[in-house]
Amino acid sequence: MGTSDEALRCMLIEFRQLEYFVATAEELHFGRAASRVHVTPSALSEQIKQMEELMEVRLFSRTTRTVRLTAAGKLFLEHARMVLLQAELGVRLARSVSRGEMAAHED
Repeated sequence: MGTSDEALRCMLIEFRQLEYFVATAEELHFGRAASRVHVTPSALSEQIKQMEELMEVRLFSRTTRTVRLTAAGKLFLEHARMVLLQAELGVRLARSVSRGEMAAHED
């Protein structure tokens, strides 16, 4: 069973882009979000734009004065937060196993 083009595009999304998206969705302001993730507003905006192009979905409605989540953006925000939390949990568990604080599952 092959991987679809759509699935491949989704796999190209980076954790960093998810972090930028979540920060922007929570701040609803590119400048504040950029400051929060320690990048320039233009770099943050470009990464979000690339992610939207990969997904073929508009996540934000932008004007010169406002940033709002689209309906798709609101839904994606929930999933992006879950992905980031799962990744963080995985890292913490791997570190615990590496330090001998817990046993790894043997398959």
